[in-house]
Amino acid sequence: MSDLVVGLMSGTSLDGVDAALVNFAGVNPDALSTAYVAYPPDLREQLLQLHNPGPDDLHESALLANRLATLYAQITLSLLDNAGKTAEQVRAIGCHGQTIRHVPKHGYTLQLNNPALLAELTGITVVADFRSRDIAAGGQGAPLVPAFHSALFRDDRRHRVILNLGGIANLTVLAPGKSTFGFDCGPGNMLLDAWAQLHIGTEFDEGGHWAATGTVQSDLLARLLDDEFFSLPPPKSCGREQFNPVWLRGFLSGKESAADVQATLLALTVSAIRQAILRWCGVAEEIYVCGGGVRNSVMIGQISAALPTATVLTTDVLGQPADWVEAVAFAWLAHRTLAGLPGNLPEVTGARGLRVLGAIYPA
Repeated sequence: MSDLVVGLMSGTSLDGVDAALVNFAGVNPDALSTAYVAYPPDLREQLLQLHNPGPDDLHESALLANRLATLYAQITLSLLDNAGKTAEQVRAIGCHGQTIRHVPKHGYTLQLNNPALLAELTGITVVADFRSRDIAAGGQGAPLVPAFHSALFRDDRRHRVILNLGGIANLTVLAPGKSTFGFDCGPGNMLLDAWAQLHIGTEFDEGGHWAATGTVQSDLLARLLDDEFFSLPPPKSCGREQFNPVWLRGFLSGKESAADVQATLLALTVSAIRQAILRWCGVAEEIYVCGGGVRNSVMIGQISAALPTATVLTTDVLGQPADWVEAVAFAWLAHRTLAGLPGNLPEVTGARGLRVLGAIYPA
């Protein structure tokens, strides 16, 4: 049976799709080929609109799911072509889908996808809907990557924290001799990207350089950090339901400098990470960062300054390129699903026990 699995990840940043072709023949998963495709602007806008109630959400959701499946198929086939592989050589696709609702307190999560169509278009078995089983077992359904982080990045002697800086920031705590745990600690790039798009017309604040021109507004930062989410103990998860432009506008008078707000939003991400690590993670010796936020050099510098007793590096030094960790993780989760192995960690999500995650759509 093939050891090749494709992982597809489209996160809360709504920027596009990360894809990785992963070989599981060795001790550790090996990404043979990677690819990224940006969402067309109209698709991104339609996905954003679905986060707000509309007159025909069910129909619109189904059409967007079909469009996403077509995009997933295109990047998968392109990925295989670049690697010199065929669909017949691939065991499965692990596809996270695009989250548009994540409300575990009401017992559901919703990722847009049409895995049946994806299987039909590629001729490859698809594993999808990873979060639902954990939520059915009383868990948060997120974050799911800590199990992968534990399998690849744990060290018997070093207290490590893996920091994923996507749209949402989440932590995995790998302390020697202790169980792995992790949780979402608040917004990562999501608010920063939205504010940059609104005020400077770019998809994101490249390198954090615009934020660096502003001044952190301490009163505004304190009010943002007063949101109840930041004081909740783990397990916990969050998304656009909690942190979005409407939430932010509730704290603004309209007289603030746009650059100052961006600087304060960056400080919010850094402060939430710092507070979460100091309160819940013990004395971390090493912090390894992955996700799109690694390209925000200003943010990485501020995280290093905020946690001076820890060494802050990217996961590249551990053999997993920071941009592709989540795509590889969903290939890993699909690989475990097909083997009948659990993919969640109850210590992370709060589920009642280990569960095999995902639904399988045969080719």
